[in-house]
Amino acid sequence: MAAKAKSRFVCQGCGHVSPRWLGRCPACDTWDTYVEETPEAPKSKGRRSRLPATELVSLAEIEERDAGRFGSGIELLDRVLGSGVVPGSAILLAGEPGIGKSTLLLAVAEAIAEGGRRVVYVSAEESPRQLRLRAERLGCSHPELLVAGETALEAIRGAVEDAKPGVLIVDSIQAVRTLDLDGLPGSVGQVRACAESLVEMTKSRGSALFLVGHVTKEGGIAGPKSLEHLVDTVLTFEGEARGDHRLLRATKNRFGATGEVALFEMHDDGLLPVPDPSRVLLSHRRADTPGSVVAASVHGSRPLLVEIQALVQTSSLPSPRRTGLGLDGNRIAVLLAVLERFAGIPFADRDVYLNVVGGLTVKEPAVDLPVAAALLSARLDRTLPPDAAFFGEIGLLGEVRPVSRVEARLREIGTLGFRRIFGPSLEGVTVPEGLEIRSLEHVGDLAAAVKSG
Repeated sequence: MAAKAKSRFVCQGCGHVSPRWLGRCPACDTWDTYVEETPEAPKSKGRRSRLPATELVSLAEIEERDAGRFGSGIELLDRVLGSGVVPGSAILLAGEPGIGKSTLLLAVAEAIAEGGRRVVYVSAEESPRQLRLRAERLGCSHPELLVAGETALEAIRGAVEDAKPGVLIVDSIQAVRTLDLDGLPGSVGQVRACAESLVEMTKSRGSALFLVGHVTKEGGIAGPKSLEHLVDTVLTFEGEARGDHRLLRATKNRFGATGEVALFEMHDDGLLPVPDPSRVLLSHRRADTPGSVVAASVHGSRPLLVEIQALVQTSSLPSPRRTGLGLDGNRIAVLLAVLERFAGIPFADRDVYLNVVGGLTVKEPAVDLPVAAALLSARLDRTLPPDAAFFGEIGLLGEVRPVSRVEARLREIGTLGFRRIFGPSLEGVTVPEGLEIRSLEHVGDLAAAVKSG
């Protein structure tokens, strides 16, 4: 009688394997992530099968072909994807539960079906009846939009082979399981095996694949990290579930630029694109309050004006707090040190809180100057001009350095009605009419400008 396969414990965060249960993973330092799994029985030691050698061709002889992108039906989503969906591509849409992933993809499925492509929507978490209720609210009823409520990978593959869709949507990959493994749905082995199988099947058929992935409480995509490496594009859907706005960004894209963002607004009849996100993000700004600064940032190819808020107050702690929402904490520490050293403004006894309004995350160097301006405005209790916008990088020696995409930033600033610009020297740059440029060479110049108001 063959010996029963001994169970093992696998970390659901990183895939680390242990012969016994552990409270804390030694590989990724997460707690309570080990799940018991039974490995596959070892295959018999027979003669190794030999595959025929693959054909090798010269790179210069490969025929250049257009990727043949097609639209998703949502212009902002196409921009984030890189001008459309590539046939044969695998796209992972990740986000917290209730953020609107299913709502967005159902609208995409309807639009693609109206464009002449058959779509199969596999609802692994909801029944077809539940999906129908959402579809009625969104107005989705195209006959080429086929729905299945299924969690078994083998059944999904069979349905796809029969229907031959142009697009397959699986909602969500954590709820799908294969009968070849003993692990529960959502475990590392199940997620990896199911994703690999679906990606291989759709790529061989030339159809596009959308996978829905959940996000853990730490903000990472649930399941193994290799899930992100299996797909061609990773889209993250962010925002407060009880709020109206949702932000879609591309964190990985083999067929386009990363960093592209799109803003959506949740309504009773679904998600509606916001064509002018800068105006929406600044609509509730209180310009007459110290600590509020408008930053001209660039996300992917799109210029975006965002509000950066700073709060600086006397600290009662031995180590004052340094909190930044949507900003790099290490960069904040560097800017505080530069301001103390070269602008003569002390922050050592102050708690510092920074926030990028709207839930955005901004990491480009061009926000150094607006962050520093917000800190100085809050620290000195001085209100900045309401029609002023800032951009520029700050070096370790306090110098204000030039940044890229200056003309795009200037156009967005002028379109939104701002007239005064604080930044590095713009020599050689065509400045739109009506904009007043205030060139800053050093953080000392910035401190003087903030003091004068």
